[in-house]
Amino acid sequence: MSSPSSRQSWLPLFVLAVGVSMVVIDATIVNVAVPAMIDDLGLTVTDVEWVNSLYLLVFASLLIPLGRIGDQRGRPQLFATGIVVFLVASLLAAVAGSGAMLIGARATQGVGAAMAMPMTLAIINSTYFGRQRVIGFAIWGSIVGGMAAIGPLVGGWLVTDHGWRAAFWINLPIGALVLLGALRIPASREDRATGHDPLGIALIVLGMFSVVFGLIEGQKYGWLTPLRPAELFGLRFEEVSPVPFAFGIGILAVAAFILLERRRERAGRPVLIDLTLFTLPGFRYGAIAAMIVALGEFGVILVLPLFLQSALGHSAFTAGLIIATLAVGTFLAGGVVPVLTRKVNSRTVVQIGLALEVVGAVGIGLSLEAGMSVWRIVPWMLVYGFGIGFATAQLTSVLMADVPARQAGQASGLQSAIRQVGAGLGVAVLGGVLVTGLGSSVEKNMSSYPEQVRTSVANAVQESGGAAIPGLSDPAVHAAAVAGATEATRRVPVITGLVLLAGLGFTFLLPRTAAPTRDGEDADGDEGGENDSDGAGTPGPDSGGRHQEV
Repeated sequence: MSSPSSRQSWLPLFVLAVGVSMVVIDATIVNVAVPAMIDDLGLTVTDVEWVNSLYLLVFASLLIPLGRIGDQRGRPQLFATGIVVFLVASLLAAVAGSGAMLIGARATQGVGAAMAMPMTLAIINSTYFGRQRVIGFAIWGSIVGGMAAIGPLVGGWLVTDHGWRAAFWINLPIGALVLLGALRIPASREDRATGHDPLGIALIVLGMFSVVFGLIEGQKYGWLTPLRPAELFGLRFEEVSPVPFAFGIGILAVAAFILLERRRERAGRPVLIDLTLFTLPGFRYGAIAAMIVALGEFGVILVLPLFLQSALGHSAFTAGLIIATLAVGTFLAGGVVPVLTRKVNSRTVVQIGLALEVVGAVGIGLSLEAGMSVWRIVPWMLVYGFGIGFATAQLTSVLMADVPARQAGQASGLQSAIRQVGAGLGVAVLGGVLVTGLGSSVEKNMSSYPEQVRTSVANAVQESGGAAIPGLSDPAVHAAAVAGATEATRRVPVITGLVLLAGLGFTFLLPRTAAPTRDGEDADGDEGGENDSDGAGTPGPDSGGRHQEV
């Protein structure tokens, strides 16, 4: 591997970083463009819901099988193919003349994203070693954490100045540059995985799609009793909610998948996921921690834009600007992580990051007040973003540290899918806390009003997620609704902090791994594996040359 100063050695990382940015931003950018899409294409409520959710549903469903295909067919090739699919879908979305065409384009974008995303981690894992890998994962984590916050800001600017179609047109020149760079990414040297498992693919896609659908749509259709009629895949649900059926199908499919994989493994046949990955302590506990962290990290981004716009009356651009300060902290952390890992191990970096996230989330929650200056929460947003930059990158590093190189694609897809389930849980749990709290808090703050008025306003605010507040013309009712929304919103970051604290607890089960190395070189570039953060590192017989601290 060439030295870090070599431009060639860092070209793959730059290409992967730009590709990841495109994928992550497109997961959130469309939310800002929805009103303009409705006006231009005449979208129905159902159309809007599918435009928003189908990208994530397809993306989450295909991560695991496509990660395996990358191990088989070649990761740079699948990454480049994913970018091509993503660009074609972006073009179709940009020229869409109907809701059906736009929905189809968003689904296709999800396919391309699922091809490209797990390959970025797998390529970093197999291309960089020692200090370079620390830097690679730091940059990857900063982008994943920061771009989700920048998406609404970029979307607001593009939609306001250039129209909603610009949110898709902008992908074309960026993606073309990524494709040119992808041609220079070296192929992995390790033996590629072989064999096929078509039934396993069908089961895991069905299971992931159903579980993630239930998590995303539970608030809309009702967890048990129906909140509204639903027509899905030719079936109409009126007396019951489709969500319990989705969970049931998903759980049965995942259970059948696990049984199938175990049977195929015992028979010596190829498997989609090598379940022995979970015997690696770093992967097992890292996956649990990653799901909890994804659940918690979604909390602030979920509720703050709603609060800033509906309760405080700020524009979408201002709200996006405030959320983007989280990304500033994340990107700054990406520059600090490589320096910090010279002094402490990766597990400790993760723990510092989660501790900062806990402090930032609780600080944001306790700072929220009706009529406050929006800049009041910026310091806490920076702390929170700094924590994400520390935790996300190095948690991935620890999780992947002992994964054999030939399994990096399936491990990357699996950990990404686990994160998506965690994010879906975040939407379900923290979104439920917000919605339930909106109704009860608004009603409590209107205790002096007649029950009919109190219930009517509380229901309107609850069902709209707070968006109905600016339309309340009575100053006293408006003030009561703002106070209730403030109280309800405040709970979410505080609960987020508690969830992240649980994730911090799980990190103490992680091994204290040093950065994986090549040819006896340790994370600092020294020979012989000495001078590790917590003592001398010695490669074990099955570690593939990776150092594990003792």
